[in-house]
Amino acid sequence: MEYIVETNRLTKRFGKELAVNGLDIKIPKGEIYGFLGPNGAGKTTTIRMLLGLMHPTSGTVKVFGKDLAKERIEILKQIGSLVENPSYYPHLTAYENLETIRKIYGAPMERINDVLTIVGLSDVAKKKVKGFSLGMKQRLGIAASLLNNPQLLILDEPTNGLDPSGIIEIRNLLKQLAAEYGITILISSHLLSEIDQIATSVGVISKGNLIFQDSIESMRLYSMRKILLKVNNSERAWHLLISRGVKADYEKEIISLSNMSDDDIAEVVRLLVENGYSIYRVEEEKRSLEDTFLQMTSEASGI
Repeated sequence: MEYIVETNRLTKRFGKELAVNGLDIKIPKGEIYGFLGPNGAGKTTTIRMLLGLMHPTSGTVKVFGKDLAKERIEILKQIGSLVENPSYYPHLTAYENLETIRKIYGAPMERINDVLTIVGLSDVAKKKVKGFSLGMKQRLGIAASLLNNPQLLILDEPTNGLDPSGIIEIRNLLKQLAAEYGITILISSHLLSEIDQIATSVGVISKGNLIFQDSIESMRLYSMRKILLKVNNSERAWHLLISRGVKADYEKEIISLSNMSDDDIAEVVRLLVENGYSIYRVEEEKRSLEDTFLQMTSEASGI
């Protein structure tokens, strides 16, 4: 598999504080990678190191297969980024703001109209930015990050402070950039519900530690249903299941089964009935992805 971003034991200390601890991030080409974690988890510090804005205490960063420490300028020419709130000249139009950035990149003039079209701001190109909504300003920031035709787009909390319609606009835009233009995207957020709507793969960071990294589908498996069984002589019934190789938990006279197929559950019920146990109740308990995320990060607090 080709990785656009690959870090090895990436670490950052501020004095005695360990802000980022040995991260091994792998972002496959063409993915929308959701970089997820509570506020203060180390997301922005990591992003600053990926962009060469901050030197790691130890560890390495490879982007496009190149060492960031050795080929920083060459790498950054192919990256677009939006870190924290974009700053503009409010008295200038959207077009004029992009023109100031275009000159720095050395991009062709026609690229301004291209990116305004991509982000859906062509009709307000000649309007002053001071009259823009927050969502329009974020889209303008993404337009600016696309001027150099990047292969990789790094966005730090791009939907922060937006209303629901603004969030949907940014979400649809990012999906379009990945699908139509083949851009690999890293998007950080503290909201799992937001990442779940857009990401194809996800990394979860908590207190500087990467506690999960896989596809969004794999993360959904963590929130798979749990089956709860209420039976007579429940503790003895649980011991029977364990002795037969069934993975089951027992708490407060309830037997719980996780990540089992319907056929497996039917087999457990049959086993209990054949051994003389009365089954009073079979219930399904489902955890939301949000609950899964909160459990992951609370467990990681003990790291």
